[in-house]
Amino acid sequence: MSISAWLGLLAICCLGAMSPGPSLAMVVRHTLGGGRGKGIICAWAHSIGIGVYALVTLLGLAVLLKQAPMVFNGIAVIGALYLAYMGMQALRSKGGMSDKLAAGESTDSFTAARDGLAISLFNPKIMLFFLALFSQFVMVADSLTGKALIVLTPLVVDGLWYTLIALILSHSAVLPKLREKAALIDKLSGVVLILLAIRVVVTL
Repeated sequence: MSISAWLGLLAICCLGAMSPGPSLAMVVRHTLGGGRGKGIICAWAHSIGIGVYALVTLLGLAVLLKQAPMVFNGIAVIGALYLAYMGMQALRSKGGMSDKLAAGESTDSFTAARDGLAISLFNPKIMLFFLALFSQFVMVADSLTGKALIVLTPLVVDGLWYTLIALILSHSAVLPKLREKAALIDKLSGVVLILLAIRVVVTL
């Protein structure tokens, strides 16, 4: 893979990572509920899901899934149901970050990792993003190094971007203000997740 091709890949990965959406909402929630460490765990778990999709695209499995609409739609529906479940959990007063904070509790590392991974793996729109934009890079990845870059570039860019978000939000001047808005953040993140779930089903 040439330097110019990799720079194009890097630019697309940066734009994809920086676009606001449910992934951002999830990192915000776990930074809010557990501080810097939990936000970073959520960020890198999310990036592993991105790396999985990059690998699936590289191996050609994404094209096979798209050509088997029953399988693809089944995965999409399961993903949408899980996203809707996460959204309902965020909307409910019981179990929300605001209630945990009020009780002096913190989100745990396993939950932060689980939610970060789930929000990437159960969002079929991410696979479509890779299908639409990564085919050109897969074709020029004619060496082991090129193939490694195809997988590692989106993974690392995504992890670094959301780590930066977690670091900014966990700053001592920012986090207390965020925690004052914990109930609102719970509701907003819940709405975002449910809207994404509806969009996934409607666009099948």
